[in-house]
Amino acid sequence: MSVSICELHHITSLEQFYDELSRQLQLPAHFGRNLDALYDSLSADVSGPFEIVWRDTELSRSKLGADVYATLLEILQAVAAERGDITLDIHH
Repeated sequence: MSVSICELHHITSLEQFYDELSRQLQLPAHFGRNLDALYDSLSADVSGPFEIVWRDTELSRSKLGADVYATLLEILQAVAAERGDITLDIHH
């Protein structure tokens, strides 16, 4: 079975984060572009297995703000732990 890879580079806004995930993981049209909807869509709407590779996270953390960045990581980690078919490669 092949693994889809979602690569995130130079993420500097929450909108850009949503855009990249939507494009690369083909999130459904009903994805609400908010943190709750992100969790819901990644949990149930995206076929696995897939890997999320997030590079340049120090840049992302400084542009998004520490709280938003931490929340995004928590969501990604929670979904990965719940599903078991998602791999995270976060470059701190």
